[in-house]
Amino acid sequence: MKTEIIEVSPFYLAGITVRTTNQNGQSQKDIGGLWQRIMQGNLLVKLKGKLSDDIYCVYTDYESDYLGFYTCLIGCRVASLDHIPDGFAGITIAAGKYHVYYPEGKFPEKVHVAWQEIWKSDIKRAYTADFDVYSADARSFEETEVKIYLAIA
Repeated sequence: MKTEIIEVSPFYLAGITVRTTNQNGQSQKDIGGLWQRIMQGNLLVKLKGKLSDDIYCVYTDYESDYLGFYTCLIGCRVASLDHIPDGFAGITIAAGKYHVYYPEGKFPEKVHVAWQEIWKSDIKRAYTADFDVYSADARSFEETEVKIYLAIA
């Protein structure tokens, strides 16, 4: 899997959230439910000031590390946090250094495989905000392009 380290400038995201943990498969249920709510309810059309149709899945507000509780937000990049619809949350992704992963293979399996590798790695994570970016212009579901951004210390 190709990787690189980059500096990210601050930006805003708006979406819906859930508090979860990776223990006992809970995050798969909770985040799966969040995806279902977003897609079936076509909720992202409610976001004003959306900068693109790319979808972000952010992992933030870590209790400790990847084994503790954290908040997951699924949404889009927005111009500001001034007009967040009811039922949505807005967050700021702070500037910082990120290790970017470019998973290869079929979607969505490649995302799961990449996170398994990340969890086994000895990379020095910051545990501030990590996120996946899902490109909106895929030719098919299986060809969805994904980048994983891991905040590093």
